[in-house]
Amino acid sequence: MLSRTQLRQFLAVVDTGNFTRAANALNVAQPSLSGGIAELERQLGTRLFVRERRRIRLTPAGNALLPLARGIEAGFHQAEVQVGSLPAPLRPIRLGVLDTVPLAWLEAAIAAYAGSEPLELSEGGERELNAALANGSIDLALTLLAPGTGEVLLEEDYCLALPAAHPLAGADSVSASQVAGETMIARRSCEVLGETSRFFTERGVRPRFALRSANDQRALAMVRAGLGVTVAPRSLGGPGLAMVPLDQFTLNRRVGLAFGAHWAAQFGPAHPVLQALRATRPG
Repeated sequence: MLSRTQLRQFLAVVDTGNFTRAANALNVAQPSLSGGIAELERQLGTRLFVRERRRIRLTPAGNALLPLARGIEAGFHQAEVQVGSLPAPLRPIRLGVLDTVPLAWLEAAIAAYAGSEPLELSEGGERELNAALANGSIDLALTLLAPGTGEVLLEEDYCLALPAAHPLAGADSVSASQVAGETMIARRSCEVLGETSRFFTERGVRPRFALRSANDQRALAMVRAGLGVTVAPRSLGGPGLAMVPLDQFTLNRRVGLAFGAHWAAQFGPAHPVLQALRATRPG
């Protein structure tokens, strides 16, 4: 396969009329240049130059190659000028998002984002996001925070999500016994699913389940439709839902920003993605 180096050597010999001057123009040793031309002739299967004592001249094959070589070199040069002058693409901000973050919050934050870097989102549970932060595969995460860590943006309780027309929808709170006759929907992505199950079991409540889903949107849509009720963070409420506190269910959660080790030095505390997430937090 012909190379650009071989074609440039060929053109240098043509333009200078001399192997020595061509080698000087290309800043290579003359034996290297001569070897390159010999290899080019071998690949093409024909002589390109007639070497005479005081000068060289092109053979018919060399004359045929000359306009082709100039066109190819011009194309290389044009590519270098046009493509090489384009700005390098910006590195994306890699944001990890907890599976149970309210979709409305994320949608509003993305719509409000005014930074120059593109955003790249990845979803996961708390452990997955912490691991991704630790290995540097994401830059920051909107996730659950342990006390004293990260930047808290939302602190909320867990409620019983009911259809807005449910008889208990207007109650100040509901007890486990009041849920005993209800059909439940299990949110498989819920970070306190195990604690919720124990809470009801310890109080003798073993409801029937109509749906077990890892998709919060589907689970809550089915609550609105009247298929059943579920336990969910208050921020997942919305039109058509009533979020009523559960008596004696004291768990709450802290959602906020956890940062990769490189964040402060590379992006700083006032990056537009942080501003968007802060400005659009629920409540």
